Amino acid sequence: MKAWETNVRRVTPYTPGDQPNRPGMIKLNTNENPYPPAPGVEKALREFQTDCLRLYPDPAASVLVEALAERCQVKPEQVFVGVGSDDVLALAFLAFFHSQKPIVFPDITYSFYPVWADEFRIPYRTAPLDEAFRIVKEDYYPENGGVIFPNPNAPTSLALGLAEVEDIIKHNQDVVVIVDEAYVDFGAESAVRLTGRYDNLLVVQTFSKSRSMAGMRIGFAVGSPLLIRYLNDVKYSFNSYTMNQITLRLGVEAVRDEAYFQETTAKIKRTREEAGKRLSALGYRALDSSANFLFVTHPQYSAKELYEALKKEDIYVRYFDAPRVDRYLRITIGTDEQMEALYAFLERYRPGLSQRRERKL
Repeated sequence: MKAWETNVRRVTPYTPGDQPNRPGMIKLNTNENPYPPAPGVEKALREFQTDCLRLYPDPAASVLVEALAERCQVKPEQVFVGVGSDDVLALAFLAFFHSQKPIVFPDITYSFYPVWADEFRIPYRTAPLDEAFRIVKEDYYPENGGVIFPNPNAPTSLALGLAEVEDIIKHNQDVVVIVDEAYVDFGAESAVRLTGRYDNLLVVQTFSKSRSMAGMRIGFAVGSPLLIRYLNDVKYSFNSYTMNQITLRLGVEAVRDEAYFQETTAKIKRTREEAGKRLSALGYRALDSSANFLFVTHPQYSAKELYEALKKEDIYVRYFDAPRVDRYLRITIGTDEQMEALYAFLERYRPGLSQRRERKL
């Protein structure tokens, strides 16, 4: 080891899902939206004046903050925007989890929660999901240094009701509670309405899923003005210009087109319901999803072997090599055509046999 390495901060990095880019592939592994962004987004991009790029963007991201505030029916000082919800959440960890007491999050959830906790030297404990993979709200009652949980949870796809979310907040009035709502628009009830009642509640959402803008990297948080002020203090302490000119312009257009947003989320929910039925008919079991993906298992098949067989057919899903979930696959809801190709493969799938067959899309 070199001498200077003794002063390097060592972390175990988060490993994102595969991002293959092959002609004709079916990508159902990272929960992207299968439909394009709102038409206004494309129009704004075509008409964008590149001369604007000479100038620094608004550090307060005011146009996007105001659009989100109007949509969420809150005041602008209750909204924070960042470079994807991951960035917003990481800043929130840094800002609000600054106690000697351990924070609490589910034992089966996003793997970047423990990564951030370790990186920022935050003590933590995990609360085990029950046998049905549901969050047990009573596990979040004991004294702690802060609470964070996704709703719906990932990769399980299961959601708490708003009354259960509020119960967790009520039992944690002395710490910040973060509800991570990346998938909330596909069937769960948002806790944004509770932010006016609880000044220690921060709700985080993203444009990556329901607004088809994973490649643009926009996330936002809604909370009390005091929470948002503290969050901005952390942001401004190292990077004032987190949102670029193009991102701000396109983000506003995505928020404004409510009709398109409702249309595409409804299509995904319809396809999800049909997928549950089709998979069940093939012997698979999917949890009761409130997200844009299904968490699926088969009583006789190895999830890892099925994952590898699908990959050979250029159908990409997500497999987690971890206790309790290693018999499951997480399958993003694609277009109806993409899902038909998945069903066709599963109909002929027999472990140990060659699965190759021509596929047309």
